[in-house]
Amino acid sequence: MRPCRQNIKFKVGAWLGPCAAIVILMASFGVSAQAIRPQSDRTLVILTSFPPVLFKTFTAAFEAKHPGITVYVRSKKTSAAISFVEERINEPVDVFWASAPDAFEVLKKAGHLRQAFGKSGPDGARIGSYPIDDPDGYYKGFAVSGYGIMWHQEYLKRHKLKAPTNWADLTHSDYTRHIGISAPSRSGTTHLIVESILQSQGWREGWATLLEISGNLATVTARSFGVIDGVLNQRFGIGLAIDFFGLSAKATGAPVEFVYPTGTAFLPANIAIVKRSANPVAAQAFVDFVLSQQGQSLLFAPEISRLPVMTSLYENAPSHIANPFSDELIDKGIAFDTGLSQQRYQMVNSMFDVMITFRLQALRRTWKAIHDAEKALQGQDYPDLSSRVQKARELASAVPVKLDQATSPISSSFFVRHKPGLSVPFRQSELETQWAAFARDHQDRAHKLARDVLNELQAKAQRGHP
Repeated sequence: MRPCRQNIKFKVGAWLGPCAAIVILMASFGVSAQAIRPQSDRTLVILTSFPPVLFKTFTAAFEAKHPGITVYVRSKKTSAAISFVEERINEPVDVFWASAPDAFEVLKKAGHLRQAFGKSGPDGARIGSYPIDDPDGYYKGFAVSGYGIMWHQEYLKRHKLKAPTNWADLTHSDYTRHIGISAPSRSGTTHLIVESILQSQGWREGWATLLEISGNLATVTARSFGVIDGVLNQRFGIGLAIDFFGLSAKATGAPVEFVYPTGTAFLPANIAIVKRSANPVAAQAFVDFVLSQQGQSLLFAPEISRLPVMTSLYENAPSHIANPFSDELIDKGIAFDTGLSQQRYQMVNSMFDVMITFRLQALRRTWKAIHDAEKALQGQDYPDLSSRVQKARELASAVPVKLDQATSPISSSFFVRHKPGLSVPFRQSELETQWAAFARDHQDRAHKLARDVLNELQAKAQRGHP
């Protein structure tokens, strides 16, 4: 019998050959299957957060062009991929490939990326005001990502809902239990949506919008893929998502639409060579292929529907693909601050989980009471009751972190990603406990104020007051 490793070819966690049972047994003892791949200049390991429909298309085309190289893919959500590069230093990985530019900044600053590309400086290509490539040469933009709102047309029609066009639309009570979002702690793209709202509206106003939208949520999904699945399966009708989820679903026949709201972000999706790459030559060949005209054209495939960085391709773009370099879309975008997003990455994700993910039922209850009280007061002249409902809204919209804390590198430094079975730093745990108490207190008080107003209005109506 041949040695096991000669028969094994791993593809996204799958393997072939008579030694599969041995690999399964090793995995059961915590040994990574891909860790035992052959170490040679004929293999390439890609770590990515992208869905299989994208990376399989590219890796198949690359292997056809380079038959001497076999590609192995590790599929992980962005936050887990960052931890993998930083902590699993003995595990092979050659290329890091993902959407979130702040993830690349984290790895760049930690010294995990190879300075494999020439410096572009301030005169490099840009999307709006944002550089497509890292000016220092550590990563390259291969596509443009836009962030927005997708919806299922039949679902909205059935529930008699208007199609939303902006973030603020999603705060309307008509959308109660009709919206899905993933947790930014588990999705790099959702983190960018959250940051887009915070940066476009301001810290306080942005969180107020996020908290009120959250009162309308049907669910918080574990991964960004769960948002598109929920919309397509009509478990809910509207999802906050990266553009290619909505565009690819529409291009392949699903009755969905997607809109870029004003105050969104258009950012490069990136690719980089990891510093510890055992095969930088193959890694560079893959990057070159992704950035070539052949590779860029693959992005227009209906099932992928991503926006190339090669601007000349938009002359013949499919009808459902918008040109992110056009004035119309650039005007909708913001001057996104990646440095700020990267600095407070874990803090914002932690705040979202404490204030929203873990308090979803309480948020729904609180915002329903506020919306009901506001509707009941329409057309009525009760200044005292109106001011009490406004106070309830202010309480429900408040967050325990002020802007100066959110922009402080010292405050942000307390936070790390939550990992199963591992504790977080004491200061982080202490702050999260304080935040949870803050959220509980403010939402309970807001709910009581709104319910008291409703009860008083009901009593007035029973007594015959106008």
